Amino acid sequence: MTRIDKVAFKVSGIVLFYFFVLLAFLSCSSDEGAAVDISNEEENTINPIDTSIDGLPLFSINTNGATIVDEPKINADASVSMDGSVDFSGKIGIEIRGSSSQPFPKKSYGFERWDDSSQDVDASILGFPEEEDWILYGPFSDKSLMRNVLIYDLSSDMNQYASRTKFVELNLNGTYRGVYVFMEKLKRDKERIDIAKLNEDENTGEDLTGGYVIKIDKNDNGGFTSQNSFVSQFGSSLREPSAEVRILFEYPKPEDLTSERRDYITTYVNDVESALASDTYMDPVNGYDQYIDVDSFVDYFILNELSNNVDGYRISTFMHKNKNEKLKMGPICDFNLGFGNADYCSGGATDVWAYQFNERCPDDFYQVPFWWSRLMEDPAFVSRLQSRCNELRGNILSEGNIFAKVDSYIDVLDKTESIDKNFQTWNVLGTYVWPNSFVGETYNQEIDFLKSWISDRLNGMDTTITGLL
Repeated sequence: MTRIDKVAFKVSGIVLFYFFVLLAFLSCSSDEGAAVDISNEEENTINPIDTSIDGLPLFSINTNGATIVDEPKINADASVSMDGSVDFSGKIGIEIRGSSSQPFPKKSYGFERWDDSSQDVDASILGFPEEEDWILYGPFSDKSLMRNVLIYDLSSDMNQYASRTKFVELNLNGTYRGVYVFMEKLKRDKERIDIAKLNEDENTGEDLTGGYVIKIDKNDNGGFTSQNSFVSQFGSSLREPSAEVRILFEYPKPEDLTSERRDYITTYVNDVESALASDTYMDPVNGYDQYIDVDSFVDYFILNELSNNVDGYRISTFMHKNKNEKLKMGPICDFNLGFGNADYCSGGATDVWAYQFNERCPDDFYQVPFWWSRLMEDPAFVSRLQSRCNELRGNILSEGNIFAKVDSYIDVLDKTESIDKNFQTWNVLGTYVWPNSFVGETYNQEIDFLKSWISDRLNGMDTTITGLL
């Protein structure tokens, strides 16, 4: 019997021992479905874990009595140990991150490397390129622990940048918090979103053409304003009453955008949309092709459709434009509800198009812009999509390659006993956590579901994409 086969046994074996401790903390929310509710999770001491076993890289964070909040970042001490030695030690500024995941007791965090004066300073952590902005993502509703890691690795293999990731464990204020994914925050940087840096005086000529990062996303901090975003001129549909689509400024930050820069990138996106909406949008010279990097749109489409990402195209949707270049889609972001892990709007289905979300859920506030349905009406775009899919299915997106990645993640997590420790700390196996479409009683069942879902999805995509023309 392998280590992961023992998860259910180990969890059940400690239930009586910890019953009275867990009783004080466990709850089931009818609207969010979270399995655990900890009122002050930075100070809780549930399920002490023996961390003497050689494990994943360990993040140890001490907030010195302060509570981590959504904003602003608070000062903390951090260290990262790996293979018995310290990889990093220093000051950080840390905050809670996420939107719909914030009610979960297992929080995700964003942090910056700080100096003694609480100023940003670059650092290399666990071998990643130097930067100051990082993320500790805590998979909770994703009980496989690996959906984001998998899709980011596939994107990177397709030569489309995605955040570098590494499985780690977190000890927060002396309490073990389970398996986390250490990853890069998406931002303009030569090792991340590699576009030109806009200097203060670059407001004319070719300097004005890049670089920019924009995104379609929620904005829970202050809402949408004319300062931080602009409205798509067409929205979600060309043929029906259209829902509003907002496009947020990501880089430069809204407060750093001069009027010239704001006008330039807004006008450029308007030109993209006007070209897509025109009767000549298929024209290779005068149509949309003159404004967008079609290959990046094709790859972005494939990754969202492969995973049936229920948030795809409408939330956490990044785009960027470099100097003197066309608009590119990506990098991809936040796929924890992909690969069948959502029970609404057909998020768990393997036989639907993710880009047709609006047809299934027309009343959702966040709608997919009309761009994708328009592109799918162009035989030239569909032909490039088919060609790219055929190429990828022979290697990177073959079932064997994807399953090998899944198995490699399991091997890393299993040999360090991190799976056992995570689910001893967060006893959610066999429990619905919003928005699970499947609830496995064991970790093995969660992995079996993930693999089965991927297999069905790949087979379905082969048929539907081949039959588009």
